[in-house]
Amino acid sequence: MVKAAPLDCTVAAPNGDGRFARIVGADGLGMTVEAFGPERREPALIFAHGFGQTRHAWRATARALGLGGHRALSFDARGHGDSDWRTGGAYQLDDFVGDIQTLVTYVGIAPVWIGASLGGLLGMLAEAERGPLFRALILVDITPRWEKAGAERILDFMRAHPQGFADLAAAQVAIEQYLPHRASGRSPERLRKLLVPGADGRFRWHWDPALLECISVEAERSPARLANAARALRLPVLLISGGRSDVVSPATIAEFQTLVPHAEHVCLDDATHMVAGDVNDGFTAAIDAYLQRLDAAAIMRARGAHVGANDDAKSRRPSTVHPESL
Repeated sequence: MVKAAPLDCTVAAPNGDGRFARIVGADGLGMTVEAFGPERREPALIFAHGFGQTRHAWRATARALGLGGHRALSFDARGHGDSDWRTGGAYQLDDFVGDIQTLVTYVGIAPVWIGASLGGLLGMLAEAERGPLFRALILVDITPRWEKAGAERILDFMRAHPQGFADLAAAQVAIEQYLPHRASGRSPERLRKLLVPGADGRFRWHWDPALLECISVEAERSPARLANAARALRLPVLLISGGRSDVVSPATIAEFQTLVPHAEHVCLDDATHMVAGDVNDGFTAAIDAYLQRLDAAAIMRARGAHVGANDDAKSRRPSTVHPESL
């Protein structure tokens, strides 16, 4: 049974602000969920962030789709953001997969899972190994095999500041060095939701550093499991890749398309691995267009089933002999 604190309201606020719930998983760890859009059972979208991110990575897209009439939920994975961190740092991929089952139960109907990087891999594992769970799966710049150099570049940045930052301005400098194409004159205050001040007054990333020593290593050791999961997918699948990504490449995308031949692929040319952050408008438009195609396909299937049912009924109807034919 899923334990959840109720959302604050049943309809979206006029300005698109989110509503919050606290969901408790099977092992007692709580997850923070933010919902946008009308509180209805369908359509339902669940956004799963990447390793070392939080639900805030999706806020612009989830809010826009919520204002467009979709029920969109984003959440902090265990060990990230406002969700619970495990004492002792013993994280395993299967724990995250179990949390996905909890979220789907909470939503109450098969959602569209939209996962970036680790969030996409976890969704793929959940659907293949514990599904069917989802209506469709959208993978954001991740494939079962990824380019090791690109992944190592990300992990190196995540490991680079164990002592945190003196202030938000110092954090902004580090981010702009890591993502020079994002450099801008924006205020460092926008980073406040991504970092937390410690007892020493220094700001640290809002995720458990223990994750670096377990989840990244376990994922790296799971290529066969991930390939098998991809091969087992039978639901609609969309891969959105960044044209400037160093994590996925034409080679890894081709391998993925061999494993999942029915998958669609959209490349956003100006995006790096951080697709939603780089080209949010284009990313949101790609999601919205795919959802419209899913809805159109569902309508066509329903019409086909209705016609088929009518044909079956006709074939079972007893013949009538008219008197004038005797």
